[in-house]
Amino acid sequence: MISQALQFTRDTIDQYLRNQFSLDERKVELNRLVDGDGTIPGTNQNKLLLTLINIDRETAQPYNIRNTRLPDGRYADFALGLRFNIYILLSANFDNYIEGLKFLNEGITFFQMNTVLNRQVYPEIPKGLNKLEFENEKINYQQLHGLWASMGAKYQPSVIYKMKMITIQGSEIAGFTPGVTSITNENSVI
Repeated sequence: MISQALQFTRDTIDQYLRNQFSLDERKVELNRLVDGDGTIPGTNQNKLLLTLINIDRETAQPYNIRNTRLPDGRYADFALGLRFNIYILLSANFDNYIEGLKFLNEGITFFQMNTVLNRQVYPEIPKGLNKLEFENEKINYQQLHGLWASMGAKYQPSVIYKMKMITIQGSEIAGFTPGVTSITNENSVI
């Protein structure tokens, strides 16, 4: 789900930017900032980058659905799904600083207008995802410095968003539970 959510987000922002600037080429890349050897990937050049920077398990779960009704009336039991918040960095990696700011501004505008991407507006959202919710994350200067230093990259204009509650649910059936067919009372059967 994480990969599908990030790729869908990349493609949706990219389409928005192509429409805004009448572009034919991709301007949003889903990639790391720096390769393992310290070099900047060539595909990042003159792009708005979407980079996964953290995954955090969501511990508050409003409901625990563990089973699904089958056509024969039984219920298939599944392991409880896990929910995660995904933190993404949107950064401008452009040769021209002003051009980078222009694209970053439009990326921020996209998230301002689209705090939720759902199936009603985006029917092509990947199967297994009902919606993607985005929230701007504020970090202080020291945290920002630490983030860029830990990634081994030089600072670029950027903003961080939290993609809220991506559910990871296995499809393996743990067991079956019979459905209720009658209710017995001490005095009668209903």
